[in-house]
Amino acid sequence: MQQVCRVERKRTIAGKTTNEVCYFTTSVSRTSANAAQLLALSRDHWGAIENGLHYVRDEAMAEDRSTIFRGHAPQNLAAMRNAALNWLRRNEIHKIAPTLRSFTQNPLRLFTKLGYQN
Repeated sequence: MQQVCRVERKRTIAGKTTNEVCYFTTSVSRTSANAAQLLALSRDHWGAIENGLHYVRDEAMAEDRSTIFRGHAPQNLAAMRNAALNWLRRNEIHKIAPTLRSFTQNPLRLFTKLGYQN
């Protein structure tokens, strides 16, 4: 750990203003990044998570519409979705939704891609 950062957020929704204070730790040294640069890094990081992970899980995998809620099933399915997304990205598949539809319509394509043969 090289630095501790304090970020103050103020937002207004439907006429109601809220203030939030968050603290972050980072391995980036003070000589490598000043406060403005750390703020930009933080925004980039959370933007990538929201746009690159949550959006895909919500839209392509319909995670928000899942009716599974008992026991550890939601966490287990989330872990499986993350593993699937990691596998797709590692295989440089950028069109995730059409690829998932293709695998759903013909599971043999998925097994072939995984290296399994009849």
